[in-house]
Amino acid sequence: MAGKKGSPKKPVNKQFRIRVNENGPYVVSGGVPLEEDIMISGDDGIPYEWRAGKKYPIKEKYTLCRCGQSKNPPFCDGTHLRIEFDGTETARNKPYLKQAEDITGPDLDLTDAPDLCVHAGFCDRASGIWNLVEYSDNPEARRIAIEEAGNCPSGRLVVWDKDGNEIEPELEPVIGLVIEDPVEGLTGALRVRGGIPIEGADGTSYEIRNRVTLCRCGKSANKPFCDGTHLDE
Repeated sequence: MAGKKGSPKKPVNKQFRIRVNENGPYVVSGGVPLEEDIMISGDDGIPYEWRAGKKYPIKEKYTLCRCGQSKNPPFCDGTHLRIEFDGTETARNKPYLKQAEDITGPDLDLTDAPDLCVHAGFCDRASGIWNLVEYSDNPEARRIAIEEAGNCPSGRLVVWDKDGNEIEPELEPVIGLVIEDPVEGLTGALRVRGGIPIEGADGTSYEIRNRVTLCRCGKSANKPFCDGTHLDE
């Protein structure tokens, strides 16, 4: 990982915050925008872009369900108390670059932290981002690799130029309720972007990043982050 100069994007508005409530919801404060984020797939079933769906009225403070059982999703309705939800945080609070693998290509490098994967599938298009990076001296392969990494909701994948600078999309702070299949109504993680600070139940802050995904089914083995377990249901 030597030579990487990138650092996590700083929050545009420092009053934005997500706090993980012990065995309870995400407490969102500062007026963070909330919207639906819809995954758009090609004929091959592989997603290639995000489209914004419903936008919720902006509130100074609100709580988002973390147990997956609320009757008023995406908001908490207190069900976690009745079902005695165990929301124990199990994620390693380890900086991204200390857990990522390094893949080197001719014009781009790629860092990959598989433990953050939510299996969204954007990285599978056009033979896959790993192959594209290997051929990144081809302008089209380079373009698609950058696009795929930027669409990765969890931030598992980051591309870098040869000067060690991360190539990241400019993302406004917002929480997106992922709609993975708009026809079937299949929902996924909370897509948190734009450098919104996330604080654990014990008061410890997680690394601020441009792209992360939070679990909202209650079953992730990497709480508070999503690990794709909802896809097994």
